[in-house]
Formats: sequence, C-alpha cells, structure tokens
Amino acid sequence: MKFNNTIDSMKADIISTTQELIGFKSVETTPEPGAPFGRPMRACLDRVLEMCEEMGFSTKNIDGYAGHAECGEGEEIVGILVHMDVVPEGSGWSVDPYGGQVIDGKLFGRGAIDDKGPAAAVMYALKAVKDSGEKFNKRVRIIFGCDEESGRWDCMKHYFQSEEMPSCGFSPDADFPIINSEMGITIFNLSKEFSNTESNALAGIKINSIKGGNRPNMVPDYCECELEVGKDLEESLREKVEFMKDKQNADIILEQMGANFIVKSHGISAHGSTPDKGLNAVSQMISLLSKLPLDDDERAGFVRFMDSSIGMETDGESFGLYMRDEVSGKLVFNLGVFELNEKSATATINVRYPVTKTRDEVYAIIEKKALEAGINYNEVTGKAPLYVPADNPLVQKLSAVYKRATGEEATLISIGGGTYSRAIKNAVAFGPLFPGQLELAHQKDEYIGVDELIKCTKIYADAISELIK
Repeated sequence: MKFNNTIDSMKADIISTTQELIGFKSVETTPEPGAPFGRPMRACLDRVLEMCEEMGFSTKNIDGYAGHAECGEGEEIVGILVHMDVVPEGSGWSVDPYGGQVIDGKLFGRGAIDDKGPAAAVMYALKAVKDSGEKFNKRVRIIFGCDEESGRWDCMKHYFQSEEMPSCGFSPDADFPIINSEMGITIFNLSKEFSNTESNALAGIKINSIKGGNRPNMVPDYCECELEVGKDLEESLREKVEFMKDKQNADIILEQMGANFIVKSHGISAHGSTPDKGLNAVSQMISLLSKLPLDDDERAGFVRFMDSSIGMETDGESFGLYMRDEVSGKLVFNLGVFELNEKSATATINVRYPVTKTRDEVYAIIEKKALEAGINYNEVTGKAPLYVPADNPLVQKLSAVYKRATGEEATLISIGGGTYSRAIKNAVAFGPLFPGQLELAHQKDEYIGVDELIKCTKIYADAISELIK
C-alpha cells in the first residue's frame, strides 16, 4: 500500500505516542469544573489534542467532554471515533498498567488495545495521508471521546449538541475485518431495601456485607464477603469452601477476623461483551453462599435469588432472557457489580441482546422477573442495536482496503460489544484486533503487538485515502 514506507518511518513516534497516552490514568473520577469526567481524563484529552496540533491538524475541545482533530476540506466529514477513557486496571498485572513497557514486541498497558493504541494509529494514519499531498475532497475528523467505558456516552451526547454529524466513518475499537452488526446494550440494576424488623438472634450464617466488581462492562475478578458465623456452623463453612475449591476449582480464600469470617473470591476479568472468556468472582461467591446454612433473612433471600436466577450463566437462561437470532447470535448476560450491606443490596447487570430484538422485549422479561421476586429494577443506560448492510458503500470500500492489506476476504462480523460506531448514522467498527489474536481488553496485562499497531496504522491510512475520494 502506498503509505507503508512513510508509516514505517513513523514507527518510533507511533510507539512513543501510545506509551505517553497509556501513562494517563484516564479512569473516570469526580467531576470538576471543566473536567466533567475528572481531572485525569481532562489532562489526557488536552494532551492528545495538543499532539494533533503538533501534527498540523486543527483541533477543538468541547467543554472537556470530547474533542476533535480535523484535516482536509469539503462539505462532508469522515468521522473516526476513538475514546481516551479506560476501565480501572483491576488486579494481577505482571507489569505497570500505566507504564507502556515494550516486552518481546508487545506494548503493555491499560488502554493499549482499548483504545489508546488505535487512537495513535489513526492519528499517524491521517498524518501520513496529509503529508503525502493527497487531495482531500472531504474533511476527516478524529473525534476523541472521554466517557465510552461507562456506557452512558455523555461525551458523545454533549459533543453532537453543537458539532456536525459525519456522513460516514468507523471506530477502531473492536475487530478486523469489519463489524457491521452490534448487539443492543442495556445496563440495569436489581435492588432491594431490607426491613429493620429482623431478629438479632443468629439462627444460621449471617451475611454482613458483599462487595465485588468495578464496572458493569467488566467481568469481576474479585469479590469479598463478611460473614457472621456461630461456633456450631464454622465447620460447615470450612467444608463448603473446601468443596468449592476441590470440586469446582474455585479460587476462594477464607480468613477469620475476630468473631467473623472474611471470604475472598478471585476470578478472571474479561470484557462484559464476552463474559464466557472470564470467571465471575461475584457469581462464584454467590454460588458458595447459596450452599451455606444461611440465616433466614432478606439478605440471604436476595443472594439465593441471584444464584437461582443468574448463577454462573452468561446467556440469561435462568433469568428467562435467553434469546438469539441468525445475525448476531445469543444474548450475553454479565453480572458486573454487586454490593450488599445491612440496609440494601444492588446488582448491576450488563446485557447485550440480538440485533433483531428490542429494548422493550428485554425489559418486559426483566420486569416480570423482578415483580415475581419482589425486587426493584431500574434501567441505567442503553444503546439500540447497530446494523449496516453488506452492500453499503462504506462497507464495500473498507472491505477492499482490508483485502489489499491482508490478501483475505473481509468477512462481516457481529459482536456483543458496543463501539462509538453507534454514535453516528453510517459507521462500522474496523479493527484493531486481527483474526486469531487474543482479546485482552479489560483484562490484566492488556497489550497491543507493536507489529500489529504499525499494520493497523497502514490499513487506516489506506482507509482514509479511500473515504476522502
């Protein structure tokens, strides 16, 4: 491809830019004036826009919610949508999650693949096209969002209140070849307020607290529970823990703390769109607790409901939500965050539903299940499904780009993940993960291969060249 030599000469800069962006711990924090998603996120946005100015692009910061870098001229805009926010790093890293180390050809760090490496790739891809002197018949606008991982996308809502809508575009935030179908997404809470009329007498093991999970779109890798256990039930607790460890390979640790016990459940983090690739530490904890002789109170009732209705499943079958279609496959169900104390319990659940189904169909089932159990529910946020037909000109052009770069046909993919492609009217997800590569977004030791990062940059430069014609 015609930009390959130019991009090869940029290799060191592409790596160092990705490393610098990874160095920002751009996890959402407390809002501040001018920093709606926290000061670290604002600092990362400011810096990436400054980098784009240094490359010769015009830039704009929209109130700290989002920003863009633009090149070219014309009435139409090709939008390339990336995000600078990241999920919390979680636990178990073998390297500094914000160090940007390169080890054995892999660039490590939170956001390396999701989405800071791809952001650097499209920045240098646009620079390569600009520096080539190629004629731009359209403007190309890289839009940097700051609130993708929460699922709310307040950044995009605010951005498009004042800014132009691109006529087409892509988001480098998923897989190659081309993702033209994204499942519908909803995040909802199941909750219950506990009464204060329960007896203080301990008839069984009492659950004092449970806490696990960081975000709805992450598989929880840790959950902790405090139990109040009478002397006559300590042996039963130890037996059930050992049973889970021996028979189910559960990573559970039991620690005595004074008169109480602390139970620690360790899982494996994964993206909420692919919970089957992880191990849910909250579900594992609930599975253990449901096997214990619990005190017959509302806390135990809520836990037993969670076990019987969700358990370790990732398809929503026991909840009554199982559904599938030919385009996108079966529904995906992730119990992402769970918290229980003496006053209340809340479970936050992330569902990805097939593209031919509707939000109303999903919530009719959720409402029925909650009402039957005497549990409250509320929707936190949601996104309608995305589907771009195979004969769409955007899909056709990107398919040709991918085949030129790889020699392979560009098959079309449906995913449970949600990318910024949904934020504009005519867009798909395009890379950065190549077929056969490990999916490490939201997991420990996230990385992007250096060779793959450069290859992505070349593909994106060719894509930009095609889309500006």
